[in-house]
Amino acid sequence: MVSYCPEEHGFEKKVPCGDDKQRYVCRDCDWVHYENPKIIVGAVCTWENKILMCRRGIEPRVGYWTIPAGFMEEGETAEQGAIREVFEESEARVQANALLAIYSIPRISQVQMFYRAEMLSPEIGIGIESLETRLFDWNEIPWNELAFPTVKWVLDHYQQSRELTNFAPFTVPADQVDWLAGK
Repeated sequence: MVSYCPEEHGFEKKVPCGDDKQRYVCRDCDWVHYENPKIIVGAVCTWENKILMCRRGIEPRVGYWTIPAGFMEEGETAEQGAIREVFEESEARVQANALLAIYSIPRISQVQMFYRAEMLSPEIGIGIESLETRLFDWNEIPWNELAFPTVKWVLDHYQQSRELTNFAPFTVPADQVDWLAGK
């Protein structure tokens, strides 16, 4: 499937017919290049009440701690993407149990989806995007060294829902979305 104008006549920014937003449109054939938000998928992974975390080996925020997460790929479900990201970053094998949280972050054009996941064994490694991986007790988590606000949010949401079996996924409060937008 072609996802771009094959003629490459150049693009201009304009409002295409039937739309209400400016987009990049091919000058020759009117093919529209849509720029849509990216989907981030990840998981709060546990083994015997310990939480799996990875020290980032890539930008942004090299050296800071995160939960395994990354960009969803075409042709996979959100759950499959989260499981793949966990393995790529920590070599851990997991089973995703439930959607834990969804955060819409318009400032960076991302939708982030996080699952609860149970590790199938305590074995972990260091994936290609990580400097270090570790299982933390709750009180050992390096809170001052977390890579992104969403890591804290999802860990807090995990803690709040640990004992619940039936709950709706958490979302970001409006005042925090405004903070992300720099308002």
